[in-house]
Amino acid sequence: MQLLAVALGGAIGAIIRYLVTVWTYPLTGGKFPLGTLIVNVTGSFLIGVVYVAIVERGMLSPEWRLLLMTGLFGALTTFSTFSLETLLLWHNEQPLMALAYILISLVLCLAATGAAIALTMKYL
Repeated sequence: MQLLAVALGGAIGAIIRYLVTVWTYPLTGGKFPLGTLIVNVTGSFLIGVVYVAIVERGMLSPEWRLLLMTGLFGALTTFSTFSLETLLLWHNEQPLMALAYILISLVLCLAATGAAIALTMKYL
């Protein structure tokens, strides 16, 4: 049952990630990895909410933690893709864009997770 929870969450996360990437590609013409940024920030926020709901409040079973935190957010967020896209920006002689991407991703993802934990602790 645990493997099924991870697999189901992973499949859903991967599909969402793909759809967000396809949707955002035309917005930047592929010049900035906006889709990856969106899923990383969104996933960072949502993992904060789910962490509080499951770990801090005990509102859902451990299977939900596997489905959501390990499966869904593991497939949705894309740190390996973030790393590759950053290096590609750097190697394509866009070091300022690469550094901006690192800084924006780091600040927004940490802020999203922190905000989610604070809001969920307050309202849940």
